[in-house]
Amino acid sequence: MKSSTDRIITTHAGSLPRPPEMLALIKAKIAGQSFDEAAFAAELTRSVEAVTKHQADIGLDVVSDGEMSKPSFLSYINERLGGVEMTTEPFGNPWKGSRENNQFPEYYAWEASLNLNPASGSKRVVCNAPVTYKGQKQVGDDIARFKAALGKVNVREAFVPAISPTNVEFWIKNIHYKSDEEYIFALADALHVEYKAITDAGLLLQIDDPRLVTQYVIDATMSLADCRKWAEVRVEALNHALRGLPEEQIRFHTCYSIDMGPRTNDMELKDIVDIILKIRAGAYSFEGANPRHEHEWKVWGHVDLPRHKILIPGVITHSTVLVEHPELICDRILRYASVVGRERVIAGADCGFGTFAGSMTIHPTVAWAKLEALVQGARLASAQLWGAGAKAA
Repeated sequence: MKSSTDRIITTHAGSLPRPPEMLALIKAKIAGQSFDEAAFAAELTRSVEAVTKHQADIGLDVVSDGEMSKPSFLSYINERLGGVEMTTEPFGNPWKGSRENNQFPEYYAWEASLNLNPASGSKRVVCNAPVTYKGQKQVGDDIARFKAALGKVNVREAFVPAISPTNVEFWIKNIHYKSDEEYIFALADALHVEYKAITDAGLLLQIDDPRLVTQYVIDATMSLADCRKWAEVRVEALNHALRGLPEEQIRFHTCYSIDMGPRTNDMELKDIVDIILKIRAGAYSFEGANPRHEHEWKVWGHVDLPRHKILIPGVITHSTVLVEHPELICDRILRYASVVGRERVIAGADCGFGTFAGSMTIHPTVAWAKLEALVQGARLASAQLWGAGAKAA
């Protein structure tokens, strides 16, 4: 993983808005409607090429395939695991009974009436047999398609996101294993196959793990101490899934899942950062730009960050449709550089802009404007940190 040795490198959190043609085909697939497989594959190739080129054109350094092939950053795993089965039971509202919902019931009732949460309309998936990985073709196709698109652009590096065992545990209900711990380690063994395929292909692997910090919000019965103990086990399982993989090819992403909301119950970084740093990753991507967490850059001044580790703070956010001013983005980058050093900061985003196909809390035109502002802000920060020696993107 390259560091910011001559200027601030830019990236984002993985998922990007899907083109309308791709979105229509994914929705048909999700709904179980008939669709032309050849047309799907052709459109997918076009979409990955287009989104890769768009990222390169605006000056992003470390790019993804936008997760074009996935119905969501989470539910894509349904068809890649054996031992699981979709039921007719609705998944339901994941925030029902949460600390947020309990404190702001009127707000979340209003939000639910708008039907903005795509998970609410999904069907419950259960693990009813030993879990295995069977997605070799899908992940192989994703890698081949993305590498072909990368051959047509000039970028520094590329990454592929993959879901964490902890989020699959939340998404796919266990009715087979005797304990939660047995289940999470079985998932870790299965997901290791996907993780290894990505790193073996020479790409960076991003682990998407919002649940590590949202468990505290979701389960109002857990104390902070309980949640830390819970998180310790999940990090141990994730490290098991990452065993033998090059740490320098792994970036870990966590966030708080809620796009728009009061968010007064989010777990604070200071209460989980020591556990996050136990994860075998070369870089850590996290929320740093929304008004609830922007102040937490100060935490890193009190953390013993290992010298070989890199931070990827969000300096643009999915929690507002306001497009951040490049000078504000520059200021955010400079704060992190002041506490961990300019070489160990890569400018990123709080979360993805297309986490579920069709969800649109941030319109695609606004998402791309935010990413352009990210690049502009990084250029301003580079000029201040490296002066005339800063290289152009």
